[in-house]
Amino acid sequence: MRLVTYELEGRLHPGAMAGDSTVVDLASIGVSSIAELIAAGAAMLERAAKFLNEAPATAKKPFSSTRLVAPIPRPAKLICVGLNYRDHAEETGSEIPEVPTIFNKFATAVIGPGDKIVLPKVSKAPDYEAEFAFVIGRGGRNIAPEKWRDHVFGYTIVNDVSARDYQRATTQWLMGKTFDTFAPVGPWIVTADEIEDPHTLDISMTINGEVLQHSNTKNLIFKIPDLISFLSSVFTLEPGDIVSTGTPSGVGMARTPPRFLRAGDTTVVKIQGIGELKNPVVAEQ
Repeated sequence: MRLVTYELEGRLHPGAMAGDSTVVDLASIGVSSIAELIAAGAAMLERAAKFLNEAPATAKKPFSSTRLVAPIPRPAKLICVGLNYRDHAEETGSEIPEVPTIFNKFATAVIGPGDKIVLPKVSKAPDYEAEFAFVIGRGGRNIAPEKWRDHVFGYTIVNDVSARDYQRATTQWLMGKTFDTFAPVGPWIVTADEIEDPHTLDISMTINGEVLQHSNTKNLIFKIPDLISFLSSVFTLEPGDIVSTGTPSGVGMARTPPRFLRAGDTTVVKIQGIGELKNPVVAEQ
């Protein structure tokens, strides 16, 4: 299934895509959000799948009449992995990490598909990063790598927008990563059963029709089992947590001359088996 959160008449609804032109409202199965559905476990997911196939006309909405927001608008954790493609680490002049480089973005950075990335007045170096992300289903601590599939609910797309001047001002990356609107997520969560192997997916970033990043998740240094094991050795992973796995080479700061985001740009992140996440770029007023 492709699970969405959509806005209709000023209210947010949990939904599932029925083809490409219809959204089925999942409120009828007793959940008020996608986060609640995830936390409810496998039985609720099965109920949602059954309802999707049997939904009455009253639960179906034309996709064109809805506005998608981030599938989990305010995730409890948005965890990011840095330098997780060898070619990206090399293009930034960084050493290949021996342990995952972890940072986070606050929930106030999260926006959905079609929402505007706002370039802050205080940064001169706003950059883009196409990223593949996974969503935690069953949480836990000290999860063994071989048990990773038991804890992955599904997959989505993240654009890890980054103010490089703020990111590199100190050894801590957080402030350069978590400006408002710097975490487009979506357009939906594809449930784990839809993707047999998440480590074989093409990933790309296109800006104004020009492909600036292109790789495959097989090139991840630390793959999902490694990340789940490492993260859960430190803190509890919880249902609905999003882990964004890092970006391949081709980012703006590594180009000659640098190619930073500009007002009027349109970013499109595409990931095989998931879809595309498209966002316009505007200047802060």
